[in-house]
Amino acid sequence: MDRPFALRLAVFDCDGTLVDSQHTIWAAVSAAFQSLALAPPRLEQSRRVIGLPLAEALSALAPPEAAIDHARLTERYREAFFALRARADFEEPLFPGVAQALAALEAAGCLLGIATGKSRRGLERTLERHGLLHRFVTLQTSDSGPGKPHPHMLERAIAEAGVEASACVMIGDTTFDVLMARAARAKAVGVGWGYHDVEELAAAGAHVIVRAAADLPAAVEALLP
Repeated sequence: MDRPFALRLAVFDCDGTLVDSQHTIWAAVSAAFQSLALAPPRLEQSRRVIGLPLAEALSALAPPEAAIDHARLTERYREAFFALRARADFEEPLFPGVAQALAALEAAGCLLGIATGKSRRGLERTLERHGLLHRFVTLQTSDSGPGKPHPHMLERAIAEAGVEASACVMIGDTTFDVLMARAARAKAVGVGWGYHDVEELAAAGAHVIVRAAADLPAAVEALLP
């Protein structure tokens, strides 16, 4: 169908931006570390690396002096996370207002995408759980190449959606999202409800920071008129 407007693309991070998954991730990290007789990191430490590719995030949390089989640690994390997700009390809630913001952006003519450190399987399950999978025209995960803050994922999203980099905005809660956007020559919107402080997002180069999901459509409209 012909569109009477220039294509625009809003790409979202997942963990910390769409869904609040910090406690599940921390629980899986803790289980993985404990399975190898390692002291688990604190929640605050775990939050700092959410968004990076899994193996890289776990390596950053591991004590530098410890002799660790990182492949084994990564596999233990996956086992723990899958077990947590299978539980009846598993929770990974959407942040308030996110579903409404996605609908408003679509109604305003924006294509929607995802760029996340999650695996493809994990991302699809998360989106399906919340009935959101159909909303996104491009899904980019750490399975397909370099992770954040490398621009690879965002560049692939831009290419798949058929837009110009100047017509793309990356929306995320970490400096990794902001740096990826700047490297891809896209706009960067930082969100104030996630896992990195807003001061860090501003210092990393976010073009704008929003404090509530309800403010996202107006912020995107201002950046991509």
